[in-house]
Order: sequence, then structure tokens, then C-alpha cells
Amino acid sequence: MSGLTPTLLKSPHREPALPKDCAPADSTGGRLTSLACKGMIRITGVILLMVLVQSCRVPEPVVTPEPEPVDPLEELREAVMEMVGDVYVTQHPVRLAPGVQIRHIELDEEAPAAKVHFNANFSYTPMRPETVDALYEMLAERLPHRFRNYEVTLYAVDEPIHQLIPNIYRRSFDDYDLQRMPYADEIRPRPIVQRHGRHVEPERGLEGRQIALWHSHGWYYDRQKKRWEWQRPRLFQTVEDVLPMSFTIPYIIPMLENAGAHVWVPRERDLQHNEAIVDFDGSTGDGRVVLTGTWGDAGPGFAIGSPPYGDGENPFRQGSYRYRSTSEDGEAVVQWVPDIPEDGKYAVYVSYASLEESADDAVYSVYHRGGRTGFSVNQTIGGGTWVYLGHFEFEQGVNPDQGRVELSNYSWRPAVVTADAVRFGGGMGNIEREGQTGGRPRYLEAARYYMQFAGMPDTLVYGLSEGRSDVVDDFQGRGEWVNYLRGAPFGPNRDRDTPGLGIPIDLSLAFHTDAGITRNDTVEGTLMIYSIEDVDSLRVFPDKVSRLANRDLGDIMQTEIVEDIRRTWDPAWNRRHLFNRMYSEAARPNVPAVLLELLSHQNFLDMQYGLDPRFRFDVSRSIYKAMLRFIADRYRLDYVVQPLPVSNFRVFPIGRGEVMLRWEAVADTLEPTADPDRYIVYKKRGDAPFDGGRMTTEPELVLRDLDPGVMYQFKVVAANDGGKSFPSETLAVALSEERRRPVLIVNGFERISGPAIVDEPDFKGFTNFLDPGVPDRYDI
Repeated sequence: MSGLTPTLLKSPHREPALPKDCAPADSTGGRLTSLACKGMIRITGVILLMVLVQSCRVPEPVVTPEPEPVDPLEELREAVMEMVGDVYVTQHPVRLAPGVQIRHIELDEEAPAAKVHFNANFSYTPMRPETVDALYEMLAERLPHRFRNYEVTLYAVDEPIHQLIPNIYRRSFDDYDLQRMPYADEIRPRPIVQRHGRHVEPERGLEGRQIALWHSHGWYYDRQKKRWEWQRPRLFQTVEDVLPMSFTIPYIIPMLENAGAHVWVPRERDLQHNEAIVDFDGSTGDGRVVLTGTWGDAGPGFAIGSPPYGDGENPFRQGSYRYRSTSEDGEAVVQWVPDIPEDGKYAVYVSYASLEESADDAVYSVYHRGGRTGFSVNQTIGGGTWVYLGHFEFEQGVNPDQGRVELSNYSWRPAVVTADAVRFGGGMGNIEREGQTGGRPRYLEAARYYMQFAGMPDTLVYGLSEGRSDVVDDFQGRGEWVNYLRGAPFGPNRDRDTPGLGIPIDLSLAFHTDAGITRNDTVEGTLMIYSIEDVDSLRVFPDKVSRLANRDLGDIMQTEIVEDIRRTWDPAWNRRHLFNRMYSEAARPNVPAVLLELLSHQNFLDMQYGLDPRFRFDVSRSIYKAMLRFIADRYRLDYVVQPLPVSNFRVFPIGRGEVMLRWEAVADTLEPTADPDRYIVYKKRGDAPFDGGRMTTEPELVLRDLDPGVMYQFKVVAANDGGKSFPSETLAVALSEERRRPVLIVNGFERISGPAIVDEPDFKGFTNFLDPGVPDRYDI
């Protein structure tokens, strides 16, 4: 081995250096050490040789591991949510509701196409063409390369988001969704009630339209507590059972009627607590029916019976009606002569039976303190319930000359005229619960009780809980009442083929004021609820028209309300969500329907507006305009908004027996079509009611031949093709018999307003004891 070591390790240049621990071998011990050192030298050489060989090899290439494949769904999801995040940050092009998420994504690589379905939160935002365009542009900028040739569609509530744009806001009729519009060849019956001698026939208003609406809850019987009570708590001087009525009764309903619509209400609309019912089968008080000519007897019909009424009692099934052919020789007349409990204004309702051969122009006459007012009533529809004609002044007692309703058998074609009961006044509640009636005027009671009194069938309309809960029957029954008015195939959801009353209801509105509460000085604002599914989860009405029309109505109304309030009252008024919800009042009606939460009766700042009669008028006008626009757009009709009341009304004498009346038109800065083009001047002599009015196209009128020593009163109404305004204030003048210097009467009536408020850190509220405010005519 000692001979081999030099041969293996010897270098031609130098000897390999020994490890410093190796010494020369000069003894036995040294030999062992030497041999060990030589072994170490041999190992070191091998290692060096291996290093040299290794350094001479060609290095193997570095292998990069394959990346994990990217999930295309996740990639698309990230791009979409990046867009949503940017929208939240910039609030452009829309202000999205909180909590928008992707529900699921559908990919079709063959098409190629992708459908991105958002949760319902995305649909809470109103959509417009520019909004939708901007969202797709933002998404296109963020799409991964692989999706650049895909057709990507965004969905909310299972509808492409462009379908959430109401037809009225689309760029042209070519973009309209025709599935949410009625058939163009729909045949509508004649209006159910037409007043004779009208100064204005609003052909560009709501002439002949039928609208159903109601105001919130009402006085009801709690079966558990065994007492009558409100459905909502007493807050800020009111309850929600009454507050919406302060909008509907004084403002919304008259505005709609001034535009030509007939309005149906499932709660009593007359604030008169007295009542007189005159009928063939008995009546309250000493009223009587007078018949001229021969009238046949048939049934069923109304009978006053023995109120109060219990469950299952329908007064319109307890009596009979009379009938007469229009072709029979000689005139036949029915007169209903009431015994009026006390002087005052009373609503007049008529009832009749609708037959296949009924007249569509039955002539009614109402004789009242102001004279005679005539009507044509279409008896082919609406039989078997109370049909409202109008409010009239009557004197106490029996007075046929100034207190009766008359029906003749006249018609323009051979037909049958039917006659049943006539009702004067709203009256007191007369539905019994466990031996108790509500003890309040009928107008304060919940709809459930009025619907029973108005002849609705309990099993289809107001008795869906089968007697367990009047509250459930109340809120479920309102929508089914709409369906019964409409009739087959739009009838109540338990039986849509029920004939019902055949009234072509155009839309329905549930008006509430329960939008929530804040703890700061902000408003809760306006919330809108609609349903694009009915109680059977169908997305079409019985005539196959898309229920997206409900969202259209809700969006139009919320937009009209919020934009008008922001311009005139509060620029920060909150537009809350457009909720697609299965609420009974939104989902049950088989016609376009919405549930409006205008403001919050629980919130202090909201109620500062809500108790102000000027705010009530303005908001009510917004609601009326929204209905007008929705109906006009749906039927492709031109429309005009009715004028605002005139201002600066003044009257002064100009000669013996002569006075000059002058006023000024008020321009509506929110609505350019609302300018008046004519005026109606009404005159009242002494304590008689106002007359029927006279027309003028100028903002002034001279009245002559006024008797000296008599008080005259005047009011003015503006008009156009969209309808009539509310009347002006009433002014008075009395002319002396002799020429004397006139006395100037200054009108000191300077305001209408809500009550005074107190707003302290620990106490907020309304202080009627300091200033109760000034109501507009009356305050419910």
C-alpha cells in the first residue's frame, strides 16, 4: 500500500501536503501514526478526484413545477366582485345596497356565455339604461382575457338587470318589454260612474280608470286580549292605523277623482259618523222607498237585517233587489228618501244587481241642498256592493225635495235596470266580536269589517284565517278584495274563476308609514315593496302579462316621491330599497300592486314632515302623478297633470250689484304639463251650498245682479285636459243697499302648518299646548 500511495496522489507539480497532525515515522508508535496519516491522505485524494469529476459534468436543467389550473368560475367571480367593490367605493354609476353578493354563475363554453346571478340585494337599486350600460362597461374593463369573447349577462331576482328598467325610463318604445303591457285590443267596459254636467272631461287624465287603494291598518278586535284596539302603537300624536288616512282621504283620492278615476277603498271613506240606509227590505230610521211603475222582485240583494253582524253574515245575501226592463211602456222610478240624523255632508252609495242584460247607463239623480246632481251608472259591473257617487249636503229629517236618490228605467238601448239599497253617510261600525262592536266610526275600523259590510264573500276574501285572527284576515283580505272586484280570471286566489264584480282595476296601492327608526337627526325615508311572484310563485298575471309591471309601478312611484321631496322639502330625503317581497298586499293582487312605506311614524324627523298638511298635499300629488304616468305609459296614452290651486284670489265691488273676482294661476315647477287653460267659479248665496259653477278662460270674472244685503261666497278651481285642481280658499262679499264707502276686509289667514316641536338632547316631541298647528280644512 505504501508503494501505491505516491502513484495515486502524486502530482507532477508538488507533493500533496500532509495533514498537520501527521509526523515522520521513527518508531513503532510513529509507524502506526504514519499509516493512519497515509490513510487520510488516500481518502482525501478520492474526495478531490470525485470533486473534479463532478465539476466536469454538464448540469441537468432546472424543472419548474406546473402551476395549479385556474378555476374559470373563480376568475370571473373575482372580476365581477372587483367591479362591485369599485361601485361601492365610488357610488358610481349607482348606489348599491349593502350586502351584494354573487349567488351563482352559469358558464356555457360552447356559446360562449356566462350568467352571473346576484343575490336580491342587487335588485334593491333602481335601474336605468345609463346605469346598466356603465356597469357592463366597468365589467368589460376587468374581465380576464379568456372571457373577452363571452357574452356575460348580470342577473338579479333571476332577471337580466336590464329587465329591471321600467318601460317608462327606456330610451324608446323599441326597447320596451311588451310582456308587461296589456293587450292593445283589450275591451274595457264603460266607466262605472259618470257624473252629468261636468265642466271638465279629463281625456288626458285618468278618465274611466279604476284604482284600488287603502290606508294601513285600523281599529280591530284582538281575540287573545278580548278587546278592540289599534294595530299599531300610539306615537307622535297619531297611530299608523290613522296617519296614512291623512294623506288618502283629503288628498290622494280627490286628486285621482279630479283626474277622472273611480277610486275603490276597502275601508270606509266617509268621516260622517251618522248613517241612513234605505232599502226595500227594511231601513234604519224612518226612511222609505217610493216606487212608480211596476218593478219585479228578485234576489239575492241587500237587507239591513239585524245588525250587528257576526261571522258568516253577509247583508248583501239577506234581502232582494228590484228590476225593470227599459223597453216596457211608461216611465218607472224608484225613490229612496232617507231620514237624515243631522245636518251635514254625507257620502251617497248605491247598490244594485249586475245581470247579463243590465243597462250600462242607468240614470241616478241625487237631490240635495245644492240642487240635483245626475249620474250614469254602468250596472253591468259592480253589482252586489256599495258604489260611491259623491258627497252631498243634506238637512236633518225627511225632506224629499232636498234629500233623496232617484233611479229611472231610462236607457239608450233595451236593457234591465236593477235597484237595491242606498246608503247615506259612513256610520258606526256594526260587526260584532264576542258580543262587542268596535264602538267607533266605521272609517276608523280595519278593512276586514268594512269588506264584510260591503258584501264580500268571507271564504274568498276576508276570512282566510278561518276565524283565528282578524289581523291576518285584514292584511290578507285587502289584496283578495281587489281580486274579487276584478273577477275571473283575476279572481281571488282560492278560486280565480270566481266571476266577482267585473271591475277592470288598473292598479292597487297599500299605503303605510312604518319604514323604520333612526337614532340621529336623519329621516328614514321612503321604502317600496313589490312582488314579481304571486301566491303560486308565478311571474305572470292570469292574462300572462309579466308581473315585472309591479316593479315598474313601484319604481315610478318611489322615484316621483323621492325626487319631489328632495326638490321641495329635504334634499337629503332617503330613498330606501325597492324590495321584492311576498307581502300579502303586494303579492296577492292579480293586478299591478305595490306597498308603499312613505316614512316612519316612529321617527321624529320623519313625523315633522308627516304632520304638516303642506307636506301631505305635495306627497299625495307625487303619488297621483306616479299612477297617472304608470297607466299612461302602460296603455301608450298621452297625459296632462291637473293644475295646482290658484293663488292671490281677491274679490271687490265694482258697481251696484256687481263684483270683480281675480286670481292668478300657479305654475308647477315640477311638472310643465300642469298649466291651467280654464277656470270654474263657484258661487254660494246665503247659507245654501255652492252652485254647479261657471266656466271662464280668463283669470277674472265679473258677476252681476247680486242682491243687496245678502252674503255671497266664491271659490275658484283651475282646470285643463288632465283634470281639476283643488279649490281656492273661499272669499265672501255682501253689498249694501245704499251707496256707501266700501269696507275693506283683509284676509288674515296666513298659514297651514303642523304642530310646534321641542327638540332637546334628551327629549323630542310635539307641543300642541304651545301651538297645535293649523289644519288644511280638517285633520283626521
